[in-house]
Amino acid sequence: MPKTFVLAPDSFKESMTAEQACQAMQRGIQNVYPDAVCILVPMADGGEGTVEALVTARHGRKIAIEVSGPFIDQKVQTYFGLIENDQTAVIEMAMANGIHLLEKSKRNPLLTSTFGTGEMIKAALDWGVAKIIIGLGGSVTNDGGSGMAQALGAKFLDATGCDAAVGGGQLDQIKKIDLSGLDARLAQTEIIIASDVNNPLCGANGASYVFGPQKGATPEIVKTLDNNLSHFAKLVEQQLGIDCREIAGAGAAGGLGFGLMAFAHASIQSGVELVIEETRLAEKIAQADYVLTGEGKIDFQTKFGKTPFGVAQVAKRLNKPVIAFAGVVGNGIDELYDLGFSQIIGINPPEISMEHAIAHASMYLEEAVEQYVRNYNFNELILNN
Repeated sequence: MPKTFVLAPDSFKESMTAEQACQAMQRGIQNVYPDAVCILVPMADGGEGTVEALVTARHGRKIAIEVSGPFIDQKVQTYFGLIENDQTAVIEMAMANGIHLLEKSKRNPLLTSTFGTGEMIKAALDWGVAKIIIGLGGSVTNDGGSGMAQALGAKFLDATGCDAAVGGGQLDQIKKIDLSGLDARLAQTEIIIASDVNNPLCGANGASYVFGPQKGATPEIVKTLDNNLSHFAKLVEQQLGIDCREIAGAGAAGGLGFGLMAFAHASIQSGVELVIEETRLAEKIAQADYVLTGEGKIDFQTKFGKTPFGVAQVAKRLNKPVIAFAGVVGNGIDELYDLGFSQIIGINPPEISMEHAIAHASMYLEEAVEQYVRNYNFNELILNN
């Protein structure tokens, strides 16, 4: 009887999408077992690939759109997904306001804005959806979601009663919040945040201090951004009666998690858990003999909600062996074997450069999977799992 494999990797950063990784795994398996049944389930954790994963799994479609980029006068051609008979929209904020959209020298979280994300939400509302899923990974913003709210009709007024400028550097100028023009459809729409981080809005573990430096913030700018987010959160609490700054994930995407909770009444969920649920991964793993997963790097941080860990947890509950493949296998993986992983395998030959590995990742993944399934005793794997 043919073996059945569920292939559920995340993307391999800068080298393969999750779907391409699935295809490389399938080729590797079928080079050895041509009749093997492969169930492809591209995964994500709320960041890059979330739209692709859900649209693929749920047989949805993509809607092209032009929105504002990280800077308000920058235009970006992007898309969002529609699934469940067009009743659910799937959005990645990074597709509008992501770090990859700005060269390193141009990143400035004092000025970047989530306005384009708000435009994406508005476009989804125009389709009449009942639910919106928003992935928050990969942002280059630190504005607490104020730009997003402005795009949806909120007004943030300064001491003179004029509109305050967008961007994390101007939040301290806001004195009044006016939601009289906020899009009323938000109140009738379920909005779910998919996040792979659990940081609060402010403080040492907050959005500015943890993620600000990679977005171009100097230590002085980080302090300004954190103070500005704190000012913004206090205004929200005083004027709207909403205090969500300490909720895990409020600091995701430069505080966009906070803004979505405060202005769109969004709920927040682990990104990988949401994708697992929406792709019906457990149902597919239940049919499988073996599960393959992976991403660019697997190390001690993998257990903090990364995609391979989420996949391994589902497989462990169903008593299925899990083999994980990674471009880089880092420190601290020993404990992962007690958390559901059967094997963790690096795909790259030791003598090659990182640039070469990234350029040829699909080939190396296919070869690593082929070598593994050719050499391993799968009956032994089941017994040892």
